[in-house]
Amino acid sequence: MKARVTRRTMLKGVGTAVALPWLESLGFAAAPPAATAAAGVPRRVAFLYVPNGVNMDAWTPAETGKLTKLTGILEPLSPFKEHVNVLTGLALDKARANGDGPGDHARAMSVFLTGRQPRKTSGADIRVGMSADQHIAAAVGDNTRFPSVELGIERGQQAGNCDSGYSCAYSSNLSWRGESTPNAKETDPKAVFERLFGGNDPKELAAARAKRELYSKSVLDFVAEDANQLNKTLGQGDRRKLDEYLTSVREVEQRIEKARQANSAPLPKTDMPAPAGTPKEVQDHIRLMCDLLVLTFQTDLTRVVTFPIANDGSNRPYKMIDVPEGHHDLSHHGSDPKKLEKIKKINTFHTEQLAYLVGKLKGVKEANGSSLLDNVMLVYGSGIGDGNRHNHDDLPVLLIGKGGGTVTGGRHLTFPKKSDTPLMNLYLALFERMGAPTVRFGDSTGVLSI
Repeated sequence: MKARVTRRTMLKGVGTAVALPWLESLGFAAAPPAATAAAGVPRRVAFLYVPNGVNMDAWTPAETGKLTKLTGILEPLSPFKEHVNVLTGLALDKARANGDGPGDHARAMSVFLTGRQPRKTSGADIRVGMSADQHIAAAVGDNTRFPSVELGIERGQQAGNCDSGYSCAYSSNLSWRGESTPNAKETDPKAVFERLFGGNDPKELAAARAKRELYSKSVLDFVAEDANQLNKTLGQGDRRKLDEYLTSVREVEQRIEKARQANSAPLPKTDMPAPAGTPKEVQDHIRLMCDLLVLTFQTDLTRVVTFPIANDGSNRPYKMIDVPEGHHDLSHHGSDPKKLEKIKKINTFHTEQLAYLVGKLKGVKEANGSSLLDNVMLVYGSGIGDGNRHNHDDLPVLLIGKGGGTVTGGRHLTFPKKSDTPLMNLYLALFERMGAPTVRFGDSTGVLSI
Protein backbone atom coordinates (compact mmCIF):
# COMPACT_ATOMS: atom_id res chain seq x y z
CA MET A 1 0.00 0.00 0.00
CA LYS A 2 1.76 3.11 -1.24
CA ALA A 3 0.62 6.28 0.52
CA ARG A 4 -0.28 9.46 -1.31
CA VAL A 5 -1.27 12.84 0.05
CA THR A 6 -4.98 13.53 0.42
CA ARG A 7 -6.84 16.81 1.02
CA ARG A 8 -9.61 14.95 2.82
CA THR A 9 -10.22 16.11 6.41
CA MET A 10 -8.45 14.11 9.09
CA LEU A 11 -8.02 14.10 12.83
CA LYS A 12 -4.31 14.57 13.41
CA GLY A 13 -1.93 13.95 16.29
CA VAL A 14 1.70 12.92 16.74
CA GLY A 15 2.29 9.96 14.45
CA THR A 16 -1.45 9.64 13.85
CA ALA A 17 -3.85 10.58 11.07
CA VAL A 18 -7.42 9.34 11.43
CA ALA A 19 -9.37 9.93 8.22
CA LEU A 20 -12.98 10.98 8.67
CA PRO A 21 -16.12 9.56 7.06
CA TRP A 22 -18.49 11.86 5.18
CA LEU A 23 -19.98 14.47 7.50
CA GLU A 24 -22.65 16.88 6.30
CA SER A 25 -21.12 19.76 8.26
CA LEU A 26 -17.83 19.39 6.38
CA GLY A 27 -19.28 18.80 2.91
CA PHE A 28 -17.78 16.34 0.47
CA ALA A 29 -14.95 16.79 -2.02
CA ALA A 30 -16.39 15.38 -5.23
CA ALA A 31 -14.46 12.82 -7.26
CA PRO A 32 -14.15 12.98 -11.05
CA PRO A 33 -17.70 12.68 -12.52
CA ALA A 34 -17.05 9.37 -14.32
CA ALA A 35 -16.19 7.69 -11.05
CA THR A 36 -18.84 9.37 -8.94
CA ALA A 37 -22.32 8.31 -8.00
CA ALA A 38 -25.16 10.68 -7.18
CA ALA A 39 -24.46 13.58 -4.82
CA GLY A 40 -20.69 13.27 -5.18
CA VAL A 41 -20.43 9.84 -3.55
CA PRO A 42 -17.48 7.89 -5.01
CA ARG A 43 -17.78 4.39 -6.38
CA ARG A 44 -15.48 1.73 -5.00
CA VAL A 45 -14.44 -1.70 -6.22
CA ALA A 46 -13.16 -4.76 -4.36
CA PHE A 47 -11.98 -8.13 -5.60
CA LEU A 48 -12.21 -11.13 -3.24
CA TYR A 49 -10.75 -14.50 -4.18
CA VAL A 50 -11.29 -18.02 -2.86
CA PRO A 51 -9.07 -20.97 -3.83
CA ASN A 52 -9.57 -24.48 -5.18
CA GLY A 53 -12.96 -23.95 -6.85
CA VAL A 54 -16.30 -24.77 -5.21
CA ASN A 55 -18.95 -27.46 -5.05
CA MET A 56 -20.76 -26.15 -8.12
CA ASP A 57 -23.91 -28.22 -7.60
CA ALA A 58 -24.45 -26.45 -4.29
CA TRP A 59 -23.46 -23.06 -5.71
CA THR A 60 -25.42 -22.51 -8.93
CA PRO A 61 -29.03 -21.25 -8.62
CA ALA A 62 -31.59 -23.46 -10.35
CA GLU A 63 -33.31 -20.54 -12.09
CA THR A 64 -32.01 -17.94 -14.51
CA GLY A 65 -33.15 -14.34 -14.23
CA LYS A 66 -34.52 -12.92 -11.02
CA LEU A 67 -33.13 -14.52 -7.88
CA THR A 68 -36.12 -15.79 -5.96
CA LYS A 69 -34.14 -17.71 -3.37
CA LEU A 70 -30.51 -18.31 -2.53
CA THR A 71 -29.79 -21.84 -1.34
CA GLY A 72 -26.82 -24.05 -0.62
CA ILE A 73 -23.48 -22.28 -0.44
CA LEU A 74 -25.02 -18.89 -1.25
CA GLU A 75 -27.73 -19.03 1.43
CA PRO A 76 -25.78 -16.80 3.91
CA LEU A 77 -26.18 -13.95 1.39
CA SER A 78 -29.99 -14.17 1.42
CA PRO A 79 -30.49 -10.97 3.49
CA PHE A 80 -28.66 -9.06 0.75
CA LYS A 81 -30.19 -10.85 -2.25
CA GLU A 82 -31.23 -7.60 -3.95
CA HIS A 83 -27.57 -6.58 -4.10
CA VAL A 84 -26.29 -9.93 -5.39
CA ASN A 85 -25.75 -11.05 -8.98
CA VAL A 86 -24.66 -14.62 -9.68
CA LEU A 87 -22.72 -14.81 -12.96
CA THR A 88 -22.58 -18.27 -14.52
CA GLY A 89 -20.58 -19.29 -17.59
CA LEU A 90 -17.56 -16.96 -17.39
CA ALA A 91 -14.13 -18.38 -18.24
CA LEU A 92 -10.39 -17.84 -17.85
CA ASP A 93 -8.84 -19.28 -20.99
CA LYS A 94 -5.35 -18.13 -19.99
CA ALA A 95 -5.57 -20.20 -16.80
CA ARG A 96 -5.72 -23.32 -18.96
CA ALA A 97 -2.50 -25.14 -19.79
CA ASN A 98 -2.38 -23.96 -23.41
CA GLY A 99 0.67 -26.16 -23.90
CA ASP A 100 2.29 -25.47 -20.52
CA GLY A 101 1.24 -28.66 -18.72
CA PRO A 102 0.13 -28.85 -15.06
CA GLY A 103 -0.01 -25.85 -12.73
CA ASP A 104 -3.69 -24.94 -12.60
CA HIS A 105 -3.61 -23.36 -9.14
CA ALA A 106 -0.78 -20.98 -9.99
CA ARG A 107 -2.48 -20.01 -13.23
CA ALA A 108 -5.93 -19.66 -11.66
CA MET A 109 -4.94 -17.01 -9.15
CA SER A 110 -2.47 -15.08 -11.31
CA VAL A 111 -4.89 -14.93 -14.24
CA PHE A 112 -8.04 -14.07 -12.26
CA LEU A 113 -7.40 -10.32 -12.48
CA THR A 114 -4.95 -10.21 -15.39
CA GLY A 115 -6.41 -12.38 -18.16
CA ARG A 116 -2.85 -13.11 -19.31
CA GLN A 117 -0.99 -16.42 -19.65
CA PRO A 118 1.72 -16.53 -16.96
CA ARG A 119 5.22 -17.50 -18.01
CA LYS A 120 5.95 -20.96 -16.60
CA THR A 121 8.99 -20.44 -14.44
CA SER A 122 10.04 -20.96 -10.84
CA GLY A 123 12.82 -18.40 -11.22
CA ALA A 124 12.98 -14.64 -11.10
CA ASP A 125 11.74 -14.17 -14.68
CA ILE A 126 8.04 -14.19 -13.73
CA ARG A 127 5.60 -12.49 -16.10
CA VAL A 128 1.83 -12.29 -16.30
CA GLY A 129 0.39 -8.77 -16.67
CA MET A 130 -1.14 -5.78 -14.88
CA SER A 131 -4.22 -6.74 -12.87
CA ALA A 132 -7.66 -5.15 -13.14
CA ASP A 133 -7.44 -3.49 -9.72
CA GLN A 134 -4.23 -1.71 -10.74
CA HIS A 135 -5.75 -0.56 -14.02
CA ILE A 136 -8.49 1.14 -11.98
CA ALA A 137 -6.02 2.45 -9.39
CA ALA A 138 -3.98 4.11 -12.12
CA ALA A 139 -7.08 6.08 -13.13
CA VAL A 140 -8.58 7.02 -9.75
CA GLY A 141 -5.76 6.53 -7.24
CA ASP A 142 -4.73 10.19 -7.16
CA ASN A 143 -8.03 11.01 -5.43
CA THR A 144 -7.20 9.03 -2.29
CA ARG A 145 -4.36 8.58 0.18
CA PHE A 146 -3.79 5.03 -1.05
CA PRO A 147 -4.24 4.26 -4.76
CA SER A 148 -5.07 0.67 -3.75
CA VAL A 149 -4.97 -1.59 -0.72
CA GLU A 150 -3.94 -5.25 -0.85
CA LEU A 151 -5.19 -7.44 2.00
CA GLY A 152 -4.85 -11.17 2.59
CA ILE A 153 -5.08 -14.00 5.10
CA GLU A 154 -2.27 -16.34 4.08
CA ARG A 155 1.25 -15.11 3.58
CA GLY A 156 2.95 -16.09 0.35
CA GLN A 157 6.39 -16.55 -1.08
CA GLN A 158 7.63 -14.39 -3.92
CA ALA A 159 10.02 -17.02 -5.21
CA GLY A 160 10.48 -20.79 -5.35
CA ASN A 161 8.51 -23.60 -6.98
CA CYS A 162 4.97 -23.87 -5.61
CA ASP A 163 2.99 -25.57 -8.39
CA SER A 164 4.46 -27.86 -11.05
CA GLY A 165 7.21 -25.49 -12.12
CA TYR A 166 5.39 -22.21 -11.49
CA SER A 167 6.82 -19.60 -9.14
CA CYS A 168 5.16 -19.22 -5.75
CA ALA A 169 4.53 -15.60 -6.74
CA TYR A 170 1.76 -16.75 -9.07
CA SER A 171 -0.27 -18.67 -6.49
CA SER A 172 0.33 -16.11 -3.72
CA ASN A 173 -0.55 -12.81 -5.41
CA LEU A 174 -3.83 -11.51 -6.78
CA SER A 175 -2.72 -7.94 -7.53
CA TRP A 176 0.00 -7.17 -10.11
CA ARG A 177 1.32 -3.62 -10.56
CA GLY A 178 3.01 -4.68 -13.80
CA GLU A 179 3.60 -7.89 -15.70
CA SER A 180 6.57 -8.86 -13.48
CA THR A 181 5.73 -6.94 -10.30
CA PRO A 182 3.23 -8.47 -7.87
CA ASN A 183 1.72 -6.30 -5.13
CA ALA A 184 2.41 -8.27 -1.96
CA LYS A 185 -0.64 -8.45 0.28
CA GLU A 186 -0.61 -7.49 3.95
CA THR A 187 -1.91 -10.28 6.19
CA ASP A 188 -1.30 -8.70 9.61
CA PRO A 189 -4.31 -6.60 10.70
CA LYS A 190 -2.12 -4.56 13.05
CA ALA A 191 0.21 -3.59 10.20
CA VAL A 192 -2.82 -2.58 8.10
CA PHE A 193 -4.27 -0.54 10.97
CA GLU A 194 -0.96 1.26 11.54
CA ARG A 195 -0.70 2.08 7.84
CA LEU A 196 -4.26 3.38 7.62
CA PHE A 197 -4.20 5.48 10.79
CA GLY A 198 -0.54 6.42 11.10
CA GLY A 199 0.92 9.73 10.01
CA ASN A 200 3.36 10.32 7.19
CA ASP A 201 6.44 10.91 9.38
CA PRO A 202 8.13 7.51 10.00
CA LYS A 203 9.90 8.71 13.17
CA GLU A 204 6.71 10.13 14.68
CA LEU A 205 4.83 6.99 13.66
CA ALA A 206 7.32 4.68 15.36
CA ALA A 207 7.36 6.80 18.53
CA ALA A 208 3.57 6.97 18.70
CA ARG A 209 3.27 3.22 18.19
CA ALA A 210 5.78 2.48 20.95
CA LYS A 211 3.98 4.86 23.34
CA ARG A 212 0.59 3.30 22.60
CA GLU A 213 1.89 -0.19 23.31
CA LEU A 214 3.78 0.87 26.45
CA TYR A 215 0.87 2.75 28.01
CA SER A 216 -2.00 0.77 26.40
CA LYS A 217 -3.21 3.86 24.62
CA SER A 218 -5.44 4.11 21.56
CA VAL A 219 -4.77 6.00 18.33
CA LEU A 220 -7.82 8.00 19.35
CA ASP A 221 -5.97 9.27 22.45
CA PHE A 222 -3.51 10.97 20.12
CA VAL A 223 -6.24 12.82 18.23
CA ALA A 224 -8.57 13.52 21.16
CA GLU A 225 -7.91 17.26 21.20
CA ASP A 226 -8.50 17.54 17.47
CA ALA A 227 -11.69 15.45 17.78
CA ASN A 228 -13.03 17.63 20.61
CA GLN A 229 -12.41 20.79 18.59
CA LEU A 230 -14.16 19.28 15.57
CA ASN A 231 -17.13 18.17 17.65
CA LYS A 232 -17.87 21.77 18.57
CA THR A 233 -18.44 22.64 14.91
CA LEU A 234 -20.73 19.70 14.06
CA GLY A 235 -24.48 19.36 14.07
CA GLN A 236 -26.17 16.81 16.29
CA GLY A 237 -26.46 14.20 13.51
CA ASP A 238 -22.80 14.54 12.57
CA ARG A 239 -21.71 14.32 16.20
CA ARG A 240 -23.56 11.03 16.50
CA LYS A 241 -22.09 9.78 13.23
CA LEU A 242 -18.56 10.76 14.29
CA ASP A 243 -19.01 9.02 17.64
CA GLU A 244 -20.23 5.83 15.95
CA TYR A 245 -17.29 5.90 13.53
CA LEU A 246 -14.66 6.47 16.24
CA THR A 247 -16.27 3.72 18.31
CA SER A 248 -15.92 1.30 15.38
CA VAL A 249 -12.26 2.29 14.94
CA ARG A 250 -11.64 1.67 18.63
CA GLU A 251 -13.38 -1.71 18.55
CA VAL A 252 -11.20 -2.85 15.65
CA GLU A 253 -8.10 -1.58 17.46
CA GLN A 254 -9.06 -3.46 20.63
CA ARG A 255 -9.54 -6.73 18.74
CA ILE A 256 -6.13 -6.30 17.11
CA GLU A 257 -4.56 -5.59 20.50
CA LYS A 258 -6.18 -8.71 21.94
CA ALA A 259 -4.62 -10.76 19.13
CA ARG A 260 -1.24 -9.08 19.71
CA GLN A 261 -1.27 -10.03 23.37
CA ALA A 262 -2.26 -13.61 22.54
CA ASN A 263 0.64 -13.79 20.09
CA SER A 264 3.28 -12.37 22.43
CA ALA A 265 4.79 -15.81 23.10
CA PRO A 266 7.07 -17.33 20.42
CA LEU A 267 5.54 -19.87 18.08
CA PRO A 268 6.21 -23.57 18.94
CA LYS A 269 9.57 -24.89 17.66
CA THR A 270 10.75 -21.43 16.62
CA ASP A 271 12.13 -18.28 18.19
CA MET A 272 10.06 -16.11 15.86
CA PRO A 273 6.93 -14.44 17.26
CA ALA A 274 3.64 -14.70 15.43
CA PRO A 275 2.49 -11.74 13.31
CA ALA A 276 1.69 -8.97 15.79
CA GLY A 277 -2.04 -8.58 15.29
CA THR A 278 -3.12 -11.79 13.60
CA PRO A 279 -5.87 -13.70 15.45
CA LYS A 280 -5.35 -17.40 15.93
CA GLU A 281 -8.81 -18.27 14.60
CA VAL A 282 -9.19 -17.80 10.85
CA GLN A 283 -12.75 -16.45 11.14
CA ASP A 284 -11.57 -13.71 13.51
CA HIS A 285 -8.72 -12.94 11.12
CA ILE A 286 -10.99 -12.68 8.07
CA ARG A 287 -13.52 -10.51 9.87
CA LEU A 288 -10.90 -8.11 11.17
CA MET A 289 -9.68 -7.68 7.60
CA CYS A 290 -13.26 -7.14 6.46
CA ASP A 291 -13.69 -4.41 9.06
CA LEU A 292 -10.49 -2.72 7.90
CA LEU A 293 -11.67 -2.96 4.29
CA VAL A 294 -14.92 -1.20 5.23
CA LEU A 295 -13.02 1.54 7.08
CA THR A 296 -10.82 2.22 4.03
CA PHE A 297 -13.91 2.71 1.86
CA GLN A 298 -15.91 4.58 4.50
CA THR A 299 -13.16 7.19 4.93
CA ASP A 300 -12.22 7.28 1.23
CA LEU A 301 -8.64 6.22 1.99
CA THR A 302 -8.83 4.11 -1.15
CA ARG A 303 -11.41 3.07 -3.74
CA VAL A 304 -9.69 -0.14 -4.82
CA VAL A 305 -9.09 -3.25 -2.67
CA THR A 306 -8.00 -6.83 -3.35
CA PHE A 307 -8.54 -9.52 -0.73
CA PRO A 308 -7.78 -13.21 -1.38
CA ILE A 309 -9.20 -15.33 1.45
CA ALA A 310 -6.40 -17.84 0.87
CA ASN A 311 -3.68 -18.62 -1.66
CA ASP A 312 -4.71 -20.95 -4.45
CA GLY A 313 -3.76 -24.52 -3.67
CA SER A 314 -4.19 -23.73 0.04
CA ASN A 315 -4.45 -26.86 2.14
CA ARG A 316 -5.78 -25.17 5.27
CA PRO A 317 -7.91 -27.44 7.48
CA TYR A 318 -11.16 -26.06 8.90
CA LYS A 319 -11.50 -27.93 12.17
CA MET A 320 -13.90 -25.37 13.63
CA ILE A 321 -16.55 -26.53 11.11
CA ASP A 322 -15.67 -30.22 11.52
CA VAL A 323 -13.44 -30.37 8.45
CA PRO A 324 -10.01 -31.50 9.73
CA GLU A 325 -8.78 -32.41 6.26
CA GLY A 326 -6.85 -29.96 4.09
CA HIS A 327 -8.89 -27.86 1.65
CA HIS A 328 -6.78 -28.69 -1.41
CA ASP A 329 -6.75 -32.40 -0.64
CA LEU A 330 -10.53 -32.42 -0.33
CA SER A 331 -10.94 -30.49 -3.57
CA HIS A 332 -9.70 -33.60 -5.39
CA HIS A 333 -12.92 -35.25 -4.30
CA GLY A 334 -13.30 -37.86 -7.06
CA SER A 335 -17.09 -37.36 -6.79
CA ASP A 336 -17.03 -38.81 -3.28
CA PRO A 337 -20.26 -37.52 -1.64
CA LYS A 338 -18.61 -37.20 1.78
CA LYS A 339 -15.77 -35.10 0.40
CA LEU A 340 -18.18 -32.98 -1.63
CA GLU A 341 -20.19 -32.28 1.51
CA LYS A 342 -17.04 -31.12 3.29
CA ILE A 343 -16.12 -28.91 0.35
CA LYS A 344 -19.60 -27.42 0.61
CA LYS A 345 -18.97 -26.71 4.30
CA ILE A 346 -15.76 -24.85 3.50
CA ASN A 347 -17.42 -22.92 0.67
CA THR A 348 -20.34 -21.99 2.94
CA PHE A 349 -17.94 -20.88 5.68
CA HIS A 350 -16.35 -18.53 3.14
CA THR A 351 -19.68 -17.08 2.03
CA GLU A 352 -20.62 -16.55 5.68
CA GLN A 353 -17.57 -14.32 6.00
CA LEU A 354 -18.56 -12.59 2.76
CA ALA A 355 -22.03 -12.00 4.19
CA TYR A 356 -20.40 -10.44 7.27
CA LEU A 357 -18.55 -8.00 5.00
CA VAL A 358 -21.64 -7.22 2.93
CA GLY A 359 -23.63 -6.55 6.09
CA LYS A 360 -20.98 -4.12 7.31
CA LEU A 361 -21.01 -2.30 3.96
CA LYS A 362 -24.78 -2.03 4.08
CA GLY A 363 -24.63 -0.53 7.57
CA VAL A 364 -22.53 2.48 6.53
CA LYS A 365 -24.61 5.44 5.37
CA GLU A 366 -23.29 7.78 2.68
CA ALA A 367 -23.80 11.45 1.83
CA ASN A 368 -26.91 10.98 -0.29
CA GLY A 369 -28.67 8.61 2.11
CA SER A 370 -27.52 5.51 0.27
CA SER A 371 -25.42 2.79 1.90
CA LEU A 372 -21.79 2.04 1.18
CA LEU A 373 -23.02 -1.23 -0.34
CA ASP A 374 -25.04 0.78 -2.86
CA ASN A 375 -21.85 2.40 -4.13
CA VAL A 376 -19.57 -0.65 -4.18
CA MET A 377 -18.93 -3.25 -6.87
CA LEU A 378 -17.54 -6.34 -5.17
CA VAL A 379 -16.36 -9.29 -7.26
CA TYR A 380 -16.10 -12.59 -5.40
CA GLY A 381 -14.99 -15.82 -7.02
CA SER A 382 -12.39 -18.40 -7.93
CA GLY A 383 -10.22 -19.05 -10.97
CA ILE A 384 -11.19 -22.75 -10.83
CA GLY A 385 -14.70 -24.11 -11.25
CA ASP A 386 -14.61 -27.64 -9.84
CA GLY A 387 -11.48 -28.46 -7.85
CA ASN A 388 -11.45 -32.05 -9.01
CA ARG A 389 -11.56 -31.16 -12.72
CA HIS A 390 -9.34 -28.08 -12.46
CA ASN A 391 -11.54 -26.48 -15.10
CA HIS A 392 -11.36 -22.77 -15.82
CA ASP A 393 -14.75 -22.31 -17.42
CA ASP A 394 -18.15 -22.08 -15.73
CA LEU A 395 -16.45 -20.24 -12.88
CA PRO A 396 -18.15 -19.38 -9.58
CA VAL A 397 -18.43 -15.58 -9.73
CA LEU A 398 -20.56 -13.08 -7.80
CA LEU A 399 -20.98 -9.36 -8.41
CA ILE A 400 -22.29 -7.66 -5.26
CA GLY A 401 -23.32 -4.03 -4.82
CA LYS A 402 -25.04 -1.50 -7.05
CA GLY A 403 -22.09 0.58 -8.23
CA GLY A 404 -23.71 3.91 -7.47
CA GLY A 405 -26.95 2.92 -9.17
CA THR A 406 -25.30 1.52 -12.31
CA VAL A 407 -25.82 -2.16 -11.48
CA THR A 408 -29.15 -3.92 -10.97
CA GLY A 409 -28.93 -6.65 -8.33
CA GLY A 410 -30.93 -9.75 -7.49
CA ARG A 411 -30.25 -11.70 -10.69
CA HIS A 412 -28.74 -14.93 -11.93
CA LEU A 413 -27.08 -14.07 -15.24
CA THR A 414 -25.96 -16.95 -17.43
CA PHE A 415 -23.57 -16.82 -20.37
CA PRO A 416 -23.32 -19.66 -22.92
CA LYS A 417 -20.61 -22.06 -21.84
CA LYS A 418 -19.77 -22.88 -25.45
CA SER A 419 -18.91 -19.25 -26.17
CA ASP A 420 -16.29 -19.15 -23.37
CA THR A 421 -17.21 -15.61 -22.33
CA PRO A 422 -14.01 -14.15 -20.78
CA LEU A 423 -14.15 -13.03 -17.17
CA MET A 424 -12.20 -9.99 -18.37
CA ASN A 425 -15.38 -8.80 -20.13
CA LEU A 426 -16.87 -8.22 -16.68
CA TYR A 427 -13.90 -6.07 -15.76
CA LEU A 428 -14.36 -3.92 -18.87
CA ALA A 429 -17.85 -3.17 -17.55
CA LEU A 430 -16.45 -2.25 -14.12
CA PHE A 431 -13.74 -0.09 -15.70
CA GLU A 432 -16.40 2.03 -17.40
CA ARG A 433 -18.24 2.54 -14.12
CA MET A 434 -15.02 3.46 -12.29
CA GLY A 435 -13.94 6.05 -14.82
CA ALA A 436 -11.18 3.87 -16.30
CA PRO A 437 -12.61 2.69 -19.64
CA THR A 438 -10.49 0.74 -22.09
CA VAL A 439 -11.19 -1.16 -25.29
CA ARG A 440 -9.35 -4.31 -24.32
CA PHE A 441 -7.94 -5.92 -21.19
CA GLY A 442 -6.26 -9.32 -21.05
CA ASP A 443 -8.20 -11.72 -23.25
CA SER A 444 -11.39 -9.65 -23.24
CA THR A 445 -13.67 -9.69 -26.30
CA GLY A 446 -16.16 -6.95 -25.34
CA VAL A 447 -17.96 -5.27 -22.47
CA LEU A 448 -20.15 -7.66 -20.48
CA SER A 449 -23.77 -6.56 -20.28
CA ILE A 450 -24.59 -6.34 -16.58
